[in-house]
Amino acid sequence: MNDGSTSGELADSLRTLLSRLSPGDRLPSSRELIKEYRVGPATVARAIAALAAEGAVVTRPGSGTYVAQRTRLHDEASATAADMAWQTVALTDRAVDTHVITDPLGPPPAGTITMDGGYVHRSLQPTRALSAALARAARRPDAWDRAPAGGLMALRTVFGRIIGGSVAPEDVLVTAGGQSALSIAFRAIAGPGSPVLVESPTYPRALAAARAAGLRPVPVPLDADGVRPDLLADAFAMTGARLLYCQPTYQNPTGTVLAPERRRQVLDVARASGAFVIEDDFARHLGHGGPVPRPLVADDRDGTVVHVTSLTKPAAPSLRIGALVARGPVMERMRAVRLVDDFFVTRPLQEAALEVLSSPSWDRHVRSLGAALRERCAVLATAVAQEIPGATSAGLPTGGLHLWVRLPSGVDDAALTSAARQRGVAVSAGSRYFATEPPAAHLRIGFAATADLAELTEGVRRLGAALADLGVRQE
Repeated sequence: MNDGSTSGELADSLRTLLSRLSPGDRLPSSRELIKEYRVGPATVARAIAALAAEGAVVTRPGSGTYVAQRTRLHDEASATAADMAWQTVALTDRAVDTHVITDPLGPPPAGTITMDGGYVHRSLQPTRALSAALARAARRPDAWDRAPAGGLMALRTVFGRIIGGSVAPEDVLVTAGGQSALSIAFRAIAGPGSPVLVESPTYPRALAAARAAGLRPVPVPLDADGVRPDLLADAFAMTGARLLYCQPTYQNPTGTVLAPERRRQVLDVARASGAFVIEDDFARHLGHGGPVPRPLVADDRDGTVVHVTSLTKPAAPSLRIGALVARGPVMERMRAVRLVDDFFVTRPLQEAALEVLSSPSWDRHVRSLGAALRERCAVLATAVAQEIPGATSAGLPTGGLHLWVRLPSGVDDAALTSAARQRGVAVSAGSRYFATEPPAAHLRIGFAATADLAELTEGVRRLGAALADLGVRQE
């Protein structure tokens, strides 16, 4: 080797030397390396620096350079993957199953029309109001102080006023969105191994949260008027369940609204069974312009209902603010779970949510959003009738973000979802919404996440083309 040799070549030679030494052994001095390898001092310094950056050697000023305790030599042994098989034994059974909430097809490629999401498009969000409110909240002198574990009193008061009835601030627990509220409620109310009755079909993330809490979902069928009270009574009797999860208003995915007479019957059945009802009221601000039914909790005086609400759907995905409403010991149990989980929700986000909800612009936003959703829903239903003959729905929903469509006989929803992705449109396979075997093939098609009506109709056109790709004849 001569003075023209690179420091990289010298470093390679020193790696070979290191492989024959033990941790803690001293390398030859710089003078010895210059003489042995016939290189200049700068070349030696650069080579030693490269080895030190890799963690192969350590330098001690005034003492020399030594082999590191854990060498990271670039040989075949260091390139092999670490053996993680021990974790399989340590982790034992899988308590958290996310297969119903993760997309088996992976993230959609750029240009895909999104009709499988649960949030409104950015153009429908009150972005300016949210940004201004958060900026002002962050400038408050107490912005980064600890927030009360139950949530800001003013925000709890506003939630109570929105829900109505005799809901008081002390009945409200502010949460980090609706999903967090569901997780807290499931774990607080029922013990691992217990059954929980759910509508069929139902919200997949609720199924995931229930199973993560160790609960066993038991499906109870819906019809056009919501969950069937006769089958609900049978399910309580047969399973001994002490918990029902339901979405009485603009149910996800079907959009159904629990009929007035059934609302009373559901509560009567639950009370007779000594059971709680988790009322997921995620869509209260997603009505399409008509009157929105009172929440079950507003007429509940016995502590049967545990109410869940959220601002995420009508506002923006990152406004992770929701609330649990309950009375009696169950609220103390849920407060305890939240203390263990995350202590409290970040104060600036609560302050921003409070400002947005308290502003007259919020009611204007809800009204304009409802009008936009109503128009989009009608356009989607018309496009589906034109592009997917044989598909049926129970009629236009009066609220919510989705259209629930039963596919023609012989069509597999998973296969169609995959074919649609190839055509550049993302929709949700209906099988994800059932706790057990689905009775028929469905799709949940969203109308809120597309940029505009033109993109919405183009998405359905692509869906029709995907159906043709499967060999299904369209009449």
